[in-house]
Amino acid sequence: MFTRIFLAAALWCMAGAAHAQSTTDCAALAGMAIPDTNLLSATLVPERDGLPAHCRVLGYVRPAINFEIRLPTTGWNGKFYMVGCGGFCGQVLSERPNFTNAMNYGLRRGYAAATTDAGHWGTGSTDARWAWNNRQGEIDWGTRAIPEVTRVSRAVIAAFYTRGAERSYFAGCSTGGRQALMQAQRFPDDFDGIIAGSPALDYTGLVATFLAWTTQANTDAQGRPILTHARVPLISRAVTEACDATDGLRDGMVSNPRACQFDPATLQCPAGSSGEQCLSPAEVGVLRAWYRGPRNAAGQQLYPGGIPMGSEAFWPVWLTGSATAPAVNPLFALNFLRYMAFQEDPGENYQVSQFDMERDPARLAFMGALYNATSTDLSRFRARNARLIVYHGWADAIVTPERTVDWFEAATRAAGGREQMDQFARLFMIPGFDHCGLSPAGPGISETGFDPLTALENWVERGQPPASIPTTRQAEPRFSRPVCPWPQQARHQGGDAAVAESFACR
Repeated sequence: MFTRIFLAAALWCMAGAAHAQSTTDCAALAGMAIPDTNLLSATLVPERDGLPAHCRVLGYVRPAINFEIRLPTTGWNGKFYMVGCGGFCGQVLSERPNFTNAMNYGLRRGYAAATTDAGHWGTGSTDARWAWNNRQGEIDWGTRAIPEVTRVSRAVIAAFYTRGAERSYFAGCSTGGRQALMQAQRFPDDFDGIIAGSPALDYTGLVATFLAWTTQANTDAQGRPILTHARVPLISRAVTEACDATDGLRDGMVSNPRACQFDPATLQCPAGSSGEQCLSPAEVGVLRAWYRGPRNAAGQQLYPGGIPMGSEAFWPVWLTGSATAPAVNPLFALNFLRYMAFQEDPGENYQVSQFDMERDPARLAFMGALYNATSTDLSRFRARNARLIVYHGWADAIVTPERTVDWFEAATRAAGGREQMDQFARLFMIPGFDHCGLSPAGPGISETGFDPLTALENWVERGQPPASIPTTRQAEPRFSRPVCPWPQQARHQGGDAAVAESFACR
């Protein structure tokens, strides 16, 4: 009896040591020797703001990939969670709230978590000046940062807990979604499960060709915007009225933009008149160009689809600007074209108006090889029994959704068909959902309204593929409903449209 008690106590002490790390344990990490890596500090951070006490490790992979790793000192779940970054990155945003590219989302759930600036410093997500004649920086941002920080994080985790992570997950949205697909395609051994949100997978096609097109279409001969934020409510009401019910339910949301047949000409003012309740011919022309998407003089589509109908509520952020802030899309286009899009950077004097839809899309191929996560070959990822969840909003007005659907369909064919793809990868298209769900102002849910990580954990660890993911709109009008794996849609079956039980995936 004494022997059994002694052994039980010894095992309990050993387990406690593995899950309760001291200040000394944390500080010792700063002295680790990891190839091509400089560890700058390792500091114990007490419990705060709902976060567990953790060891905070700062460092960089040479030459300039800065990172932060957070290791819970108690209650570690034995797993690693890494997040991507948005836009051109440029900062270690370790305190990002909610879910999108937020390492603390994992830390609160007991994960050892990490994030990175992707290899450079910038004033914000649209600042690309760091890339001017900086090929190494472009390589780091494009392909190298995530696998390198993953390598270092694994070493630090193993040293701190005296054992490696049992499972590893990556979650990213926008550029982070591109990074997620890049991992699945080029570095499939790094993660057991990956979440790719609103993925900017064809970065050159999107940020150069598509955003240049939408910017040029809304610029007059004097360089001024044609369609302004003042016109957005009129357009939004008209599109919603025309297309809300195409899914069989009037709920203030265009659930399937592909079924929307709204004609901008219905808003044009009668000849010789003008007013607040109608649009000028030039404004109607902008709408036609935006909804149609970029084409060359021969009428060939240069990027899949256009701005999705039903996204109008978010245009003051992305397309038109508001009374207090400029539009984001033109800023991305301008800085990308100046410093990142071409093999030789044209520099700070280049203007979006100079991008030639006949000649320049072909010139993007060199940098596309560094940036784009467009391969449809997921065979190595599938072979190691890893799992992939992709999600995208139908109301995304910057990383428009058609490219993601096209890629997923092509990847499905490459995998051998829907049944084979369903075994390891699923796409969830979310109605009324802004880019990464960052804005709660639209008709659908925001990023706080769903939890793809739990769905991924259940799939990877319990063999339970997600037949749907529950979502909740937390602003008025409140509702809950499932979001379904592509190509299914949530169909109202009758009853209270505010509760998920009234919907089924069809």
